[in-house]
Amino acid sequence: MSLKSDDPNYYAHQYNWMGENGKQKKIRILDSTLREGEQHPGVAFTIKQRIQIAWMLDSFGVDQIEISPVVSPDHAEATKTIIKQGLRADIVAHTRAIKSDVDVAIDCGATWVATYMGISDIHISAKLKITREEAKARALEVADYIKAHGLKARFTMEDASRTDPTFLIEMCKEMNRRGIERISIPDTVGIMRPRGMYNLVKMVYNNIDKSKTSLDVHCHNDVGLALANALAGCEAGADQIHTTIDGFGERTGIPSLAETAVALTLIYKSNNDLRLHMLKDLSKTISDYISLPIPESKPIVGDSAYKHKAGTHLAAILRNPAAYEIIEPKTVGNRRKIVFGELAGKNGAAYLLSLLGLETSKHEAEALARGLKELRMGDILELYLDDRLERKILNDAAVKLSPSKE
Repeated sequence: MSLKSDDPNYYAHQYNWMGENGKQKKIRILDSTLREGEQHPGVAFTIKQRIQIAWMLDSFGVDQIEISPVVSPDHAEATKTIIKQGLRADIVAHTRAIKSDVDVAIDCGATWVATYMGISDIHISAKLKITREEAKARALEVADYIKAHGLKARFTMEDASRTDPTFLIEMCKEMNRRGIERISIPDTVGIMRPRGMYNLVKMVYNNIDKSKTSLDVHCHNDVGLALANALAGCEAGADQIHTTIDGFGERTGIPSLAETAVALTLIYKSNNDLRLHMLKDLSKTISDYISLPIPESKPIVGDSAYKHKAGTHLAAILRNPAAYEIIEPKTVGNRRKIVFGELAGKNGAAYLLSLLGLETSKHEAEALARGLKELRMGDILELYLDDRLERKILNDAAVKLSPSKE
């Protein structure tokens, strides 16, 4: 493991280290903003917006982009146009396990078709209203139909996390025998914990021929564990995570592209060659298209992701941002902010005095800090801490102050 001892995250990387088997593994990203994302309440894109999003995702560096041409004529038109763009990423046409749906994908010029079927007992009985054997026969018939047309395929074992393991393995082995390139193991209702997702994916991984078929994970965020579960699934053998921009999707959605991309780059050391600086713009583009604000506390892309307020935090940030930031905000297209108010402390007060061109002695700084606390007005002022201001504080204020005891 090539780590530098002067890296602030050095020891964290040591704790996270999974051994030689995980060292060089690349974990791919399929983005489903144009399919899963449009299942989020209030989200609907125009044809032009879908094309623009596909271009941006491709430029960012995702491996596959998923869209469903069977939803409407507009979706089919968008799918056709996106496929014709010649993007680097695979364009995956998402369909039900129905031959007529596959025909729509073929008509769009798709070379990748992803089909799905609910295989848990509750899905088979309540949704499909058929037997296990009928479900299996229908799924295999469609899989054969896709391969007969010379297409690459993914089969999603919908509701895999609530499926009888024996039946799940049986279905996966059948798809594996047919040369289906990818099998998706979803936690459709977000019921798994990370260890459970690891066990589920490992079970499938150990029962298929890996030279023929690779595994995806599609995890829902109903109790906030989607990304943790997806990463656990990859540790068990999957090599592709499904995401959407800002995590939009059915109900509470799936892993956010930004959080996934940073986790893979920073924590998993996956060599994805992603353009992380586009993350904030991707998020803002979607927010503008659907008129839904980005939550301030959204990791990576939210306005508060790099906002520092508490006295001790602010004091450390003014000396070295790495004290409370694991990755530079400009790396992900975001900006650092500092907040002045009753929690600012003398270091923050000294910085504010410096910006105003006033005396920044210890006495003046402590007096201002005391005054801010006595006002009891909470947050009073926010400022971006850009490179120019950072140089100013290092030269004018921080060097004059002793280490904070706040």
